[in-house]
Amino acid sequence: MPQKIKILPENLANKIAAGEVVNRPESVVKELMENAIDAGAYNIDIMIKGAGRTLIQVADDGEGMSKEDAILSIQRHATSKIATIDDLEAIRTFGFRGEALASIAAVSIFELKTEMKEQELGSFIRVDEHSNVTSEVGSFSKGTSISVKNLFHNVPARRNFLKSNQTELKHIIETFKKISLSHPEISFKFYNDDELIFDYPKSTIQDRMKSVFAENILDAVIEVNEITDYISLTGFVTKPAYLRRSKGEQYLFLNKRYVQSRIVSHAVFSAFEHILEKGDYPFFVLFLEIDHKKVDVNVHPSKLEVKFDDEKEIYSFVQAVIKKTISSFDLVPSISFDNTSVDKEHLRFLDFSSSKKNDFNDRPFTPLLRAVDNKPALMNEEEIDRLFGDLNSEIKSNAPGTQVTAPFDVNQSTEVYHEGIITGQQETPFLVLLHNKYVLTQIKSGLMIIDSHVAHERILYEQAMKSFEANIPFAQHLLFPQTIVVDPADYLLAKELEPYLINLGFALKYQAKNTIVIVGIPSDVKVEHEVETLIGILHEFRNNEQHNQLEVRDNLAKSYSCKAAIKAGDKLTENEMRILVDKLFATSMPYVCPHGRPIVIKIPLEEFDKRFGRT
Repeated sequence: MPQKIKILPENLANKIAAGEVVNRPESVVKELMENAIDAGAYNIDIMIKGAGRTLIQVADDGEGMSKEDAILSIQRHATSKIATIDDLEAIRTFGFRGEALASIAAVSIFELKTEMKEQELGSFIRVDEHSNVTSEVGSFSKGTSISVKNLFHNVPARRNFLKSNQTELKHIIETFKKISLSHPEISFKFYNDDELIFDYPKSTIQDRMKSVFAENILDAVIEVNEITDYISLTGFVTKPAYLRRSKGEQYLFLNKRYVQSRIVSHAVFSAFEHILEKGDYPFFVLFLEIDHKKVDVNVHPSKLEVKFDDEKEIYSFVQAVIKKTISSFDLVPSISFDNTSVDKEHLRFLDFSSSKKNDFNDRPFTPLLRAVDNKPALMNEEEIDRLFGDLNSEIKSNAPGTQVTAPFDVNQSTEVYHEGIITGQQETPFLVLLHNKYVLTQIKSGLMIIDSHVAHERILYEQAMKSFEANIPFAQHLLFPQTIVVDPADYLLAKELEPYLINLGFALKYQAKNTIVIVGIPSDVKVEHEVETLIGILHEFRNNEQHNQLEVRDNLAKSYSCKAAIKAGDKLTENEMRILVDKLFATSMPYVCPHGRPIVIKIPLEEFDKRFGRT
């Protein structure tokens, strides 16, 4: 029989491999920039022509290569990065497979110039359009310069699938900025059609953030800095007042390599909890440092995907650090008398220095952050889950939360809050109830106003969630049990939710003909309001189920907190107000209620001074 299985010619095998490594000009830029970083470069220049179709050139001042290494470098599976299986278990370089240069050379006219610092002459390697390799000796700049010309000239199908020049250049610029963002210690220059577009000198991460995003980007972010012996997380997350309508503004760098991780992204989203509205995404630039042996970046040819040894631990760490970071920022909005809306601290983001010269630059990295308006529709945990696919439920359920400290500096004697409720040294805080709705109290920076209803909602919501976890029911038994007849739908829903209602503190008996007997109620439900509270919870639960698709416990906790909380118009004694405020600032998020409404606002003292002519 004729032989059917054949060994592919090397040039054909290289073209097939190139399809995995090089799918557009941006892929070439990424591979060449990472090689330059691995070579120890201090300065890297990128030159682009024709959106990468005509020319991609990356020049560096790294260590360079000998003639022998230069010739080997364009062969498949030739690499200086790893040598043994053990090296593969702890990859510390950006490149390691030995496929990039061979794949690029297989689909382009490829030129490599390199010279080592200690040598007087360097090497020039050229792969022409027919895959013929020639080499010469000459004098070149120290380091390595690689030129990729006429990309995909011999793979017309791949070339035809490329997008417009503007789109391809945008992808190149995004990759250039991602890599330059993770290496502020390196100087980067970017030329497009012989014009210098971006010039990033060696700098700090703060200055590089300004160069890549906008001059005033630091006004819109909070710095993250948590360093431990095992794992560290640094970088920046958006202030809760500024959120994005695009989920493309999240940047995660694992050991300085740009990666995509659903685990980490979900942890960040969940840390923002109820601050997010539907369609909002937190902008972040995070640098995760972890033992190289604890992660696997050899998952996909693009090296964008990553796997962790202990995903649960990573999730818990990231979530806790971001929660701690957010809680350290003053989330209390300020009110200006000149504008009845919340002060939005508008930012004016600057254009890139050369963007006016190039219509291709639509600021892909400029986070046009907007202030949060107080709309009731929020992104809940269930919706976050759907964004990131199916994650290990154990990760989510067991990830620890973090308690925020009170937002108004604690003086252990009498001043309860972080900005400090000014009361004198030994006096108790002075509280006023305005129209049986709002609790007013003096703070160091002015006046703090708390909505009593939504404050109580937050307290009850967190108590309910804790009761579900503890699974230790406690009911306040009624002296006179209440018997109610409900419609069949409410009866069935109550029976379905019975285990959760018991954990909340309800003691119910189910009788024939849709009859429910309320024997006990939670301690926070007022006697004589038990019937309307239970019915209200069931109706609110069904409404949330139809419109928000919440997880059962989250839905019931929100329904319970909404219906059991004190109502606008309910009178509170001074002691009750004090207990309410104390409990509020013992919660994990005392700034917004479970439905997203603001709980606390403040009027700065400067506003009063201005209105009374003191300024």
